[in-house]
Amino acid sequence: MDYSDTLEFLFSRLPMYQRIGPAAYKDNLDNTVLLDDFYGNPHRNFKTIHVAGTNGKGSVSHMLAAVFQAAGFKTGLYTSPHLKDFRERIRINGEMISTDEVVNWVENYRINNDLWNIEPSFFELTVAMAFDYFAQKEVEVAVVEVGLGGRLDSTNIITPEVSIITNIGLDHTALLGDSLEKIAIEKAGIIKAGIPVVIGSTQIETKNVFEEVAALKLAPVFFADQEYSVVYGLTDLDGNQVLSVNKNGEKLYPQVKLDLKGMYQQLNLPAVLKTVELLRDMGWEISEEDLLRGLASAKKMTGLMGRWQVLGYNPLLVCDTAHNAEGMKEVVLQINQTPFEKLHIVLGLVRDKDPEKLLGILPSDAEYYFTKADIPRAMEEKELAKVAAEFGLTGSIYSSVSKAFDVARSRAGKNDMVFVGGSTFVVAEIL
Repeated sequence: MDYSDTLEFLFSRLPMYQRIGPAAYKDNLDNTVLLDDFYGNPHRNFKTIHVAGTNGKGSVSHMLAAVFQAAGFKTGLYTSPHLKDFRERIRINGEMISTDEVVNWVENYRINNDLWNIEPSFFELTVAMAFDYFAQKEVEVAVVEVGLGGRLDSTNIITPEVSIITNIGLDHTALLGDSLEKIAIEKAGIIKAGIPVVIGSTQIETKNVFEEVAALKLAPVFFADQEYSVVYGLTDLDGNQVLSVNKNGEKLYPQVKLDLKGMYQQLNLPAVLKTVELLRDMGWEISEEDLLRGLASAKKMTGLMGRWQVLGYNPLLVCDTAHNAEGMKEVVLQINQTPFEKLHIVLGLVRDKDPEKLLGILPSDAEYYFTKADIPRAMEEKELAKVAAEFGLTGSIYSSVSKAFDVARSRAGKNDMVFVGGSTFVVAEIL
């Protein structure tokens, strides 16, 4: 197979949650454990950091990977989903796995599976590929982002240096539970015996869940936002954030630069800072200079995309992958603080989410361009426009994301803003 054949095999012949939704979700780790055994338990050959949460886990993963890279460690990074290229999911020191490596690994799996006779999901196979690749390339540490939930996620065979749970929101409720407490129990499944766990955001509904699970497993638990706080933030001439950070009420870092432009990164930063503090206490050599340099170049060093990503100016073009109520609230807050004459929003959703919660957050004074991503899960654009109208959101309908984006750009004046979002897959198509 060539690379395109390989992707066709991965995407079409294997169940893929991102494309078809809950039908692809596995409620056990049986295949993951089998695959891991067949490949010689590669995840045991390197140190790991495990990152779960409803929002922010991708950003936290990328920031931590950048800090490790700045400190000189050969660093693996496993994230999902990808936006433009499957290979974004598996990186070493910011470089994506090569097309040849993907082709050869999948071909090897197909040959061996004649004997193994297992049928893994897309995600199970991708995790196995990442861990095997990291072991072969002898990474020193890998930052591993949970795909969905935590307890039953394919990544949950690792025993990390630190476990991180960024926050809990109502997302994937059909699979994880219909309350914050139930979802927190699933996320808390990544807490391991004796391994410290960092909670990014303290929430009344979930705090006890994490404390109880951590106590049962004798795992030290730290609520990062109770120790670290961003006091204020400015923007430099390049549009990067410059933040002042306190620890326990006293100034710790007068200037922390982030090349990630989303203001919501200020909510993710405490989890990163607390994790680095714990790693230092364990003997990891990460200097203050390494920390600040990694944060200042996280996007550049790791290739993170789709988080308040500015695509152009005159008009201002911005995209963001926020796709649930909690994430969209933060995005709308930043939209409201951005100067423009008129707002244009290219919007597409997936049908297995709760559209009402997200639509109720969006500004009603914008011109909307309702569309759908080219995946089976996408909500039909006409249906989306109909539901959106109930919230006072009006505009035009387009059968493709590219068409909607092109029309929005052509109609926008040079002082206007065009925002693209609602779904990771909508953002992927314009990138």
